Amino acid sequence: MLDYILYRVGQFIALNLPLKAGYAIAQGISDLRYIFAFRDREAVSGNLKAIFPEKSEREIRRIRIRVFRNFAKYLVDFFRFSKITRDEVKKYIGIENSHYFDEALKKGKGVVVLSAHLGNWELGGAVVGLLGYPLWVVVLPHKDKKVDEFFNRQRESKGVKIIPLGKAARQCFRVLRNNELLGLVGDKDFSDKGVVLDFFGRPALFPQGPAELALKTGAIIVPAFVVRNGDDSCTLKIGNPIEFSPAGSPDDLPNLMRRYITIIEEVIKKYPEQWYMFRRFWL
Repeated sequence: MLDYILYRVGQFIALNLPLKAGYAIAQGISDLRYIFAFRDREAVSGNLKAIFPEKSEREIRRIRIRVFRNFAKYLVDFFRFSKITRDEVKKYIGIENSHYFDEALKKGKGVVVLSAHLGNWELGGAVVGLLGYPLWVVVLPHKDKKVDEFFNRQRESKGVKIIPLGKAARQCFRVLRNNELLGLVGDKDFSDKGVVLDFFGRPALFPQGPAELALKTGAIIVPAFVVRNGDDSCTLKIGNPIEFSPAGSPDDLPNLMRRYITIIEEVIKKYPEQWYMFRRFWL
């Protein structure tokens, strides 16, 4: 219940102040939380050291505090969803290579939109929905029912349709058979049934859903990430569709996963201050 109250207070502030003021307040709260978030600080530091073993402790701390601040801005953007219109998306949010979605949809087998817990994946869903694409996303339900309903209302207000994790398989296949877009994050497995693969040279557990769905349905995997720019504007970067020819062997699944995990590695290394992984990532 406390989480729900805090989210609603945050939403009230975000909706009733200019955006820059909302960001400033969120950053101040984030800096205060940062002081006491010992476990989160330790997890973020450990993850950053795995990515950048060559960086000094001072450099790691500098990136770490930006992770916390950027996450606070991510929440402000999410709270302001009711103010985001299609015209504002076209005016204020850069969109690169949307034609990749169109080309993939022409194949008629659906599109797996692959993202990560980086930048503003929630805003990415809102942008894609407002542009008129039929988008479904698989989400991890929050343990607090009121918080879960609040988050889903925000998403659905922008045309994004929700599939709860744990009840997802049948609905995911239906979405792809209907030649629609299915949004999945591919950088963290929450089921403990994933596949162990190297990530920045160390073993980590990854969800097999994106690759498994693509192999079973013929859907195209298209990577897409919303990143925050230096001026606090955002850009939806849609990457090249992943071309993969299955050999009909058990290696198809890990081989396809390695293809898109490499892409996630590249994006995280470029924007480490926007990767919101507040738990130990590697095994």
